[in-house]
This record gives sequence, C-alpha cells and structure tokens, in this order.
Amino acid sequence: MGDSVVFKGRKNGLQLIINESVEFEEIVGQLKAKLEAAADFFSTGAAVQVPSAERLLSPEQQNELQQVFSEHGLIWQESTPAELPAGSGQESQADSDATEKSQTLIVARTIRGGQEVTHSGMIVILGDVNPGAKVVAGRDIVIHGACRGVVHAGAFGDTSATITANQLLASQIRIAGLIARAPDHLDKPAYVETARIQNGIVLIEPAK
Repeated sequence: MGDSVVFKGRKNGLQLIINESVEFEEIVGQLKAKLEAAADFFSTGAAVQVPSAERLLSPEQQNELQQVFSEHGLIWQESTPAELPAGSGQESQADSDATEKSQTLIVARTIRGGQEVTHSGMIVILGDVNPGAKVVAGRDIVIHGACRGVVHAGAFGDTSATITANQLLASQIRIAGLIARAPDHLDKPAYVETARIQNGIVLIEPAK
C-alpha cells in the first residue's frame, strides 16, 4: 500500500514513480495522502515529472493527477523521451530506488533560526539545528550536534525513517505523518538519541 506512489529527487527536479500493479484509484488516494502529509515539504510551483504516465495512464487519468498536483501547488512537467523508462516498470523502480539510496545531503554548518533545509533523500547536519530552524527529509535525518528546531523525516510517508541527534531537544519531531509527544522536560540528554516509529507512535530512545 505504501509504495504505490513514490517521489524521487532528481538533478532536474522531482519525479513521481507509480506502481503499475495497483489500481488507478489507489494511486490517486495514496498520492493525495502523501501530499497532504508532506504539505510543508513541497515548494509552491515545484515541477514534478511522471515518467511512466504516457505508458500507464489514459489522458483522462493524467488530467486527474494534474488536478491533484494543482490542488497542492505542484506543476505537472512533461517528461522528455530521454527521461522515459526504457525497460519494464520493475527495472525503472529498481533504478529509482538505487538512485535515492545514494542521495544524501550533507550540510556542514549550523542551521540558524528562520532557515530551512529540505531534501528528498537523507540529510546529515554537521552542526546544530537552532530554535526556529526546520529540517525536512524524505528519508533519515542525522544531526551531529544539538537539535532544537523542527525536524521531519520520512516526509513522503516513509514510516521507517529515523531522526538521530547528539542532543535531541527538538521543538517538534515528526516522522511520516506522526508527531512525537512533547517531552516532559528538556534536560540535555547524556547520550545520542534516535526517534523512530514503533507500534504506531514516535518513540525516542538511545541510538543503537
């Protein structure tokens, strides 16, 4: 269910990868759910390509997806022939997965209040995330410093994403569509901590 639609970051923008084995209605439903869950992640006017649209979707279905994009401020971008999948859907999906796994954004500085870092893959911060700053990632977030801002991992709905920090004192911790309960105290932890989803809630525990 969770893999019917997947956003992938590319050098020239975002792509929406569709699982061709599921019904179109399910694709639309999951697309809406992901866009609503990650509303803060997408920039208004961001262009998104759907490489398999011509092969998998009728003109009417493409129009429906374009309407969903439009409702969330995204722009449907036509794929060029070179960007269309050359092989089967499975080959294209595997290639996209491999690409995403290799994408890690390393930020070698402190993120100050008012600044925001977003990336479709994993984000590594070599510094602090100050109050008022925001970090949003499609996958994991690792902070080699203190985290006192807002952090959102798995912004496209990846419930396996984690957030790790030397001092995890975030004002808000969010993984996929779940938000962690505010801590009872903000004492400085004495060890590196990781936030992850377990049994439907966000838990914070010593990093393994």
